[in-house]
Parts: sequence; C-alpha cells; structure tokens
Amino acid sequence: MKIMHEKVMFPGHATIRVKWSSFPHVIYPLHFHGENELMFIHQSYGTRFIADSIEEFNAGDFVLLGSHIPHFWDFNEIFKTTERPYQVKATVIHFPENFFRDQVDEYPELAAIKQLLVQARKGISFGMATAKKLEEKVLALHGRPGFEQLILLLEILQQLAKSDDYKLLASEGYQPEYQDFREERLSKVINYLNYRYKEKISLEEVAEVASLHPTAFCRFFKEKTSRTLMEFIIEMRIGYACKLLTNSSMSVSQICYECGFNNLANFNRKFKSLTKYTPSQYQQHYLDYT
Repeated sequence: MKIMHEKVMFPGHATIRVKWSSFPHVIYPLHFHGENELMFIHQSYGTRFIADSIEEFNAGDFVLLGSHIPHFWDFNEIFKTTERPYQVKATVIHFPENFFRDQVDEYPELAAIKQLLVQARKGISFGMATAKKLEEKVLALHGRPGFEQLILLLEILQQLAKSDDYKLLASEGYQPEYQDFREERLSKVINYLNYRYKEKISLEEVAEVASLHPTAFCRFFKEKTSRTLMEFIIEMRIGYACKLLTNSSMSVSQICYECGFNNLANFNRKFKSLTKYTPSQYQQHYLDYT
C-alpha cells in the first residue's frame, strides 16, 4: 500500500491544530506526517493500522502518535457510503515534533510528558476508562483561543502521562524507515504560497512554480497535502484571520479583505466551517477569556 506524506498546516502559525471531523463517509489512505498526533474517535468503528499494528477500534478509541508513524483508520463499510445515515465523528490534534523540546528536557515538572512523547514513537493506545475521563477536555479544545488550547493540551498530555491504562502499538521489532521526507518541489510551492496566499492566485501559476502541467500538479498537491490547492489557500487565509482577530484592532470586514477574501459572506462561511465559530464569535470568545 502506498504511503501518503501529509503536509499539516497550523492556522496562523499556531503551536496546535485542532480539527473536528464529522463526515457521512471517510476514506483516508495510509499516511504519515512530521507532527505528533492525538486522535479521539467519538463515533465510528473499524480497523486501525499503525506502524505494524492492526487492531479493531470502536468509539472511544484514543491514540497518541509520534512523528512519521504510518497510520490509517479504516472505517467500517457503513461509513463509506452516502446511502446510510452514519457519520464518523473524531477530534484530531496535531502539534510539532519539537513541542516544548527545551522545556521538557530541563524542567522536572514536564518529565512525565517527555517520557510520554518518547513512548509515542511507537504509538500509544489508551484504555476506555482514560478515554471517558478525558473526552470532555478533548472536546473543549475546539474553537478555544491559542493560549487556552495550549494549557488544555498540556493538561491532557499530563493526565495521559500519569495513566497506566495504555499499551504501545508498534511491536518491539518494528523498525521505522528513516528517510528525508522533505520534498523540494512541494517546499517551493509552500514557500510561494506563504508569500502570495493573500493575493489572487491561479492554478496555472502555482503549477508553473512546481514545473508541472496543471492537471498533474492537482494530483501531486492532493497526494502530498491531502487538500486541493484552494482548500490549502483558504486554510492559510483563515489562519491569518484568526491571528488578526486576536491581535489587531481591525474590523471583521477589514480582516476579510486583508486575508484575501473579496466577499464577507463567503469569508464568514469559510471561517465557521473551519473553526465552528463566526469571526465575531471567535473574537468575542478570545476577549472573554483574556
């Protein structure tokens, strides 16, 4: 089975990415990425593939993965068709491989989390008792401002680190294949988008940066990032909008156009689809907390 390299985008250069997944059908391939991942399945069941581990999973599946571990949740067939009213509901949390690296090395208060992240290199599955205890905190991460998310994630990791209700997933004999996963062509595209995402960008000009025909570029980009080019650009714009909403005196309308949108209604719709809040609600939530 071919392994896809996922490029994880962090909104507004944040430390944490929290994604709510609620779909009538999900077919996501075996993949890896350079970030740590915490996955909580709220609703669904099927077979989970992590490194050389293959196990059945159900609602309440709670897994911590270190960077570059191949993984794949193969949802039961009833979740792969639009003909049935079944939905996958999951929370996916990404945070960098070097998350608090200096701090966990130096501060004894973070020693337990340091050991947890070392163990996560083999993948860790937590028991149902731990999952039930922490599900409310996992759900509370959604839509929270950055600082609040960071503190809450540390609390979750600390509780996981103190739990003895877990097992390592990769076998003792599992040997990860260390490779240089940096893709020069993809890096050129991402660097280009970092400078241009607030502007009007055509598929043709980005494909030219990658030295590919537009059709070939679409296949290449989707394989590498699991998103279309426009989905990727919109995530970058919404991430920048989150930053402006919490760190500027600009109005929502001004932020809309500053981030590259030319329609306020479309901006509000895209923002809510990614954060579960309207821009005004997001800003007010941040102000209430700070």
